[in-house]
Amino acid sequence: MNISGREVGPGCPVYVIAEVGVNHDGSPGRAVELVDAAADAGADAVKFQLFRADLLMSAASRLAAYQKGAGESDPLSMLRRLELGVDQMRPAVERARRRGVHAIVTVFSESLVAQAEMLGWDAYKTASPDVIHAPLLSALEHTGRPIILSTGAATLDEVLRAVGWLSGACARLGVLQCVSSYPVADESAALGGIVGLRGALPGLPIGYSDHTTRADTGGKAVTLGACILEKHLTYDRRAKGPDHAASLDPDGFREYITLARRGVAVAEDDPMAGPPLKRVLDCERDVRAVSRQSVCSTRALVEGTVLSAADLTVKRPGWGIEPFHLGTLIGRRVLRGVGADTPLSWEDLG
Repeated sequence: MNISGREVGPGCPVYVIAEVGVNHDGSPGRAVELVDAAADAGADAVKFQLFRADLLMSAASRLAAYQKGAGESDPLSMLRRLELGVDQMRPAVERARRRGVHAIVTVFSESLVAQAEMLGWDAYKTASPDVIHAPLLSALEHTGRPIILSTGAATLDEVLRAVGWLSGACARLGVLQCVSSYPVADESAALGGIVGLRGALPGLPIGYSDHTTRADTGGKAVTLGACILEKHLTYDRRAKGPDHAASLDPDGFREYITLARRGVAVAEDDPMAGPPLKRVLDCERDVRAVSRQSVCSTRALVEGTVLSAADLTVKRPGWGIEPFHLGTLIGRRVLRGVGADTPLSWEDLG
């Protein structure tokens, strides 16, 4: 694939993304500082997250265990504290361009894609839970920009289905092995999933989204064939917030990139490798349920309501009807009352 003139794939230098994510703590100024830290460390790109808490979280949403462990008490208030809108992100994107690094964003709601386009991102990267969110993937495909698909907590069949939905973007598509746990223990790193995805998706650049706390994980991933690395960057791993503990500070990130460019040998019995398979690990199941999205009601639905597009949206959590069914629900009849802002189940519908 090609990202703003940079070739990414086998035979090319590894493409390293510094995931700023929400480690700016909701501060536009801190976001700019993290762009500088990423550029100073030698990253090829910085990545941000565009979301609105009220669009992403339904009344049924709850915190993941790692978020509770980081001191959070309410999912909606957590995300509201960490939001940055398009205008607030603009200074960080402009700083990235001045520093010669690409600017990438993860968009969490289909309705925000048009707003995201206002900043002219070099690429989009999807969040792992949205591997089932066909409406969002379709909206990203239609931007014409490169897409990097993350696959944490996903089965191989789910990954192949998502790649099929993005068939029109295959020439500008990369796929990342990922373990959706924060942080990931060494024995759960599942680097062998890179090998599994390379075999299942020949011709696509395969990478690794790294939630371990080690500086050498990226180098091992490159040895196993990763062309893209994504790693969280923070100003302080001890800071309060959901992702700081699974991130590297600027010094650690600089070492990470050095080792990634050099490559790190992987022994046959290295516990970080695991089998050459793409699979869901037990440590991912909580995030899979909490952070995936499902079809939700936009208003209270009484028994007998015939569903229209205005009645439905897609939000967290993931224990309702999966988002790729959204279009097929129009015209279905509600069999029992459903509260407003509530995930729908198949038992609710006729």
